[in-house]
This record gives sequence, structure tokens and C-alpha cells, in this order.
Amino acid sequence: MSSNELFELLYNEINLKNHFWWPNYGTFEVVVGAVLTQNTKWQNVESSLSNLKNKGVLSIEGILSLDDETLANLIKPSGFNNVKTKRLKNLLSAINLEFGDFENFKDSVDREWLISQKGIGAESCSAILCYACERDEMVVDNYTIKILNFLNYEFESYLEAQEWLCGVDFDMLSKKYDFKSLNELYCAYHGLFVEFGKEHIKGYKFSQHAKNLLAKLM
Repeated sequence: MSSNELFELLYNEINLKNHFWWPNYGTFEVVVGAVLTQNTKWQNVESSLSNLKNKGVLSIEGILSLDDETLANLIKPSGFNNVKTKRLKNLLSAINLEFGDFENFKDSVDREWLISQKGIGAESCSAILCYACERDEMVVDNYTIKILNFLNYEFESYLEAQEWLCGVDFDMLSKKYDFKSLNELYCAYHGLFVEFGKEHIKGYKFSQHAKNLLAKLM
């Protein structure tokens, strides 16, 4: 099995309406969402983001202007709100100090700097680079690992799994599915894993349809 074959199987199974997948792709909101979505469902994150929008503070300056208690209450739907308050403020303070604003951060940040920030793991780092900064960065999440494990693929590290997934043939897939950039392809690829996982994986149990489908690659 190749990464190309896995991509095409998922692409033909899932009706991905938007290749870029993540809501408000390319904006500061993605940075906040990537922190808030840790260990929770996206619908909870949407509630927290709505609270920040309604308060008029969904910006670096706006969030940093809030005291910890107020911010924790606004992002409470995402769970672990006290921990995420600290992580979010630490990250945004570092961005503000190092880059000044989101646009400069988007253009200038690198993986080494971002992953060195407290509370930013490999997946969150990749999500920010891919969906906020529009970089050629593949996101590897729990659904991705579960599907690869089901297919008898095991990797020793996040980067090793990421490298395997990045073995897709962009030239071939771009012609076939009209991808304009490698970033767009990686956005779609990750989105396909998540949408397939949400529909067919509960815990570590796969639906029969998923088993039958994935068996075609084995």
C-alpha cells in the first residue's frame, strides 16, 4: 500500500466539501482553535470561539488583555479551561514578543520555534503551520494513527508517520483532483482522516464498512 492509494480510497469515500477543511483557514482563529481543540470535540471549541467573538476579543491583543479568570470562563466549553488559558496566553505572549502580529508570525514562524512553546505538541504545531500559516505541513492525529495501525503500519515517531504520509504524488493527485498547492492537498488529506474517523471509528472499534473498505488496501 502507498500513501497515494490510501489518500484516493479516503477521498472517494468521503465527500469533502472544502479541500482546506479547517474553519476560517489562514486566519488567527486557527491558532486559538488548535490550542482549544486539544482533548475535546470541535463542537466544544466552536462554542468557545463564539464566546471570544461575541466578547470582541478574538485577537492577540484582545485575548492578552483579559485576566485569567475571564478568559477561562469564555473558553470553558473546551474543557481544561484553566490549563488552556495558560497555554493560550503563553503562546500569544510569545508570538507578540517575537513577531509583533499574526501576519508576521504567519510569514516568519518555523516549526522549531513553534514546537518549543510550552503546551504545543507535534499535532498542534502541525495544525497551526498547515491551517493558519498555510505551510506544506501534514497533520497526524489520533484517527490517522488508528487507521494506519489497522493497516498494520506502525511508526516510531510522529515525524516518521508524517514522512510516510507525505509520500503522496502531488503531480498526479493535483491533476486528478484539482489541487492547486501541496498545502491544499495536505489540508484535504488530514480532513479526510478526521471525517472518516468520526463516521466509522468509536474508540478503537471500526465499523464493518470501514473494515471492508480498508481491507482493500491490505
